Amino acid sequence: MRGGLSRLLGAPARLRWVHQILGGALLMPYFLLATVGVGMAADGANALSSLPLSLAAYAAALPLAAVTGVYGLVRPLSVSAVRAMCQVPGERLAEGPARSWAARGRASAWWTLHLGVGALVSGMTLAVPPLAVVLLVLPFVSGLREARLGFGWFGTGVETYAAPLVGIGLLAALTLCAAAAGELLAKLAPVLLGPTAADRLAAAEDRAADLAVRNRLARELHDAVGHALSAVTLQAAAARRMLERDPAFVREALAAIEDTTRRTVGELDAVLGLLREGEPAGPEGPPGRAPTLAADLDGLLDRTRAAGTGVSAHQDPGPAGDWARLPEITSREAYRIVQEGLSNALRHGAGPVDLRILVRAGQDTERRELEITMTNPPAAPEGREPRTGGGRGLRGCAERAALLGGSIEAGPYQSRWRLRAVLPLAGADR
Repeated sequence: MRGGLSRLLGAPARLRWVHQILGGALLMPYFLLATVGVGMAADGANALSSLPLSLAAYAAALPLAAVTGVYGLVRPLSVSAVRAMCQVPGERLAEGPARSWAARGRASAWWTLHLGVGALVSGMTLAVPPLAVVLLVLPFVSGLREARLGFGWFGTGVETYAAPLVGIGLLAALTLCAAAAGELLAKLAPVLLGPTAADRLAAAEDRAADLAVRNRLARELHDAVGHALSAVTLQAAAARRMLERDPAFVREALAAIEDTTRRTVGELDAVLGLLREGEPAGPEGPPGRAPTLAADLDGLLDRTRAAGTGVSAHQDPGPAGDWARLPEITSREAYRIVQEGLSNALRHGAGPVDLRILVRAGQDTERRELEITMTNPPAAPEGREPRTGGGRGLRGCAERAALLGGSIEAGPYQSRWRLRAVLPLAGADR
């Protein structure tokens, strides 16, 4: 019993009732316009003074509502109202304006249904309660019985006392109609306002684009901050060990720490600026100048050496003769791959790093490839993390290579640890 009353008079039912009254209010402009047309068709009669003409105006208003319902913004407005007042889960409703004509048609059907049902319930809500109140007090107010209010069919005898029962029945019928209409609209809302196949595809594309931005930010933060922390930690440890024996080395290590942190703060500020301002992160990466192979490789190698890890580098730009002629995106991604490899060597390696960067002919003779190969002993000395098959950094390198159509290999190779990346270039002239 209590559950039934809750469904009829509880907060959800009352909100749905308000939702229907809102629909009736939204139909009023269409209804008033239709009354003008119906009145003209009835030789100038007042459509509001005649029940048949009013019903005709109501029927004529619904097609007018249906025509405006195809407007793209009708769906998001309807979805917002349904979500707030009908207790329909948000995931069952579409987001954004209707794109296809099929979705517009469904939104128009919902708009027409909501306004049509809402108008009927609104009319009943306006008419039934006053009538019910009069019927409830009719046996007790002689003036009402004698007044010409259209209640003569109750008479003036014992049958007058049946009027309150009729009034209570009318209120119960109104409540049942409003609850049933609310249930009907709540069930039809996901059908008419739910996402279409095109909506699901667009939502999936939006999620994929957002995930791509997040992954790119994660790669930039990991590569910049992770490498800097590894380098600074080892440089500080080396400086502490040599503090008494080699002051010159300590000064060099402190200078390298200062340079590393300054550069990292700049890179971190660029990425955080992207997060704050919501600027798009396209293939060229976050705003501001990102480090590249051409401009920043030498500094990266110097900072790695200052951390106590020897690096022998062999560079061959090929016919271009200069890393500056590499495509900017290739130069930047190659720098990050080298940076991650050196960072792994600092954290996990046991000896000097052999780095080879060269441009060579690819399997396709119409293009060239940038090959990066880095090897170093795999043994982990005391105080360093054991090397694994690859964490977030190597996955990030693989994503960077895949972005350019290249590939990454990392693992044991001839008693050493090897990282090898191949990045295709745009053409043979590069």
